[in-house]
Amino acid sequence: MKIEVWSDFVCPFCYIGKRRLEEALQNFAHRDEVEVEFKSFELDPNAAEYNGKSIHQAIADKYNIPLDQAKQANANIIEQAATVGLDFRFEEMKPTNTFVAHRLAKYAKSMNKDTELTEKLLHSYFTDNVNLSNHETLVSLAEDVGLDRNKAIEVLHDDSAYAEAVRADESLAQSYGVTGVPFFVINSKYAISGAQPLETFTGAIEKVWEEEKPKFQDLSSIDAGMCTDDSCTI
Repeated sequence: MKIEVWSDFVCPFCYIGKRRLEEALQNFAHRDEVEVEFKSFELDPNAAEYNGKSIHQAIADKYNIPLDQAKQANANIIEQAATVGLDFRFEEMKPTNTFVAHRLAKYAKSMNKDTELTEKLLHSYFTDNVNLSNHETLVSLAEDVGLDRNKAIEVLHDDSAYAEAVRADESLAQSYGVTGVPFFVINSKYAISGAQPLETFTGAIEKVWEEEKPKFQDLSSIDAGMCTDDSCTI
């Protein structure tokens, strides 16, 4: 069984959804026969690199909502993250463009380190509050998961390195009609949109394994908008 996961490193529900999928797989009898592949998706391809703006202000500006409303929405996300053991620290979070981080993740995939780097990038952004567009920071994170420092520097300094691989993932997502992440595709046929409850992942995985007829969300029902109860959209 293969599960493809479209996500962005600055999407809170992508991290929450990742944890729920992991828990479902942990309890799955055939987990050793499941391959999970992370795909690139940018919530905002035109986002600027970190410029000192808080995540609260960035959300308020992007969706044209009051600052207090943005703070409340983020507080709700913090509570949800805690239910799966994640410590989200929004006050020092550094919203930024993630294209370069996605390119680095593609290099990591070529070295069979993409699973480790994906987790490292998510934790570093949401808990350690690092700047994911800073090359020096990214090189350090790459080293932390066992990637070659000099090769990581080479990749980051070459704007074209692994860019096509990132764009290919995004193009495939577009062909599926995906506008929000996390987005999970099982065996190239069945889809789950958003950080759904654990039971949804468990049920889908079991059904796909048994009969490849899981309950999934119709792609046409995905609406564009801000982070809601279970996903982030463009």
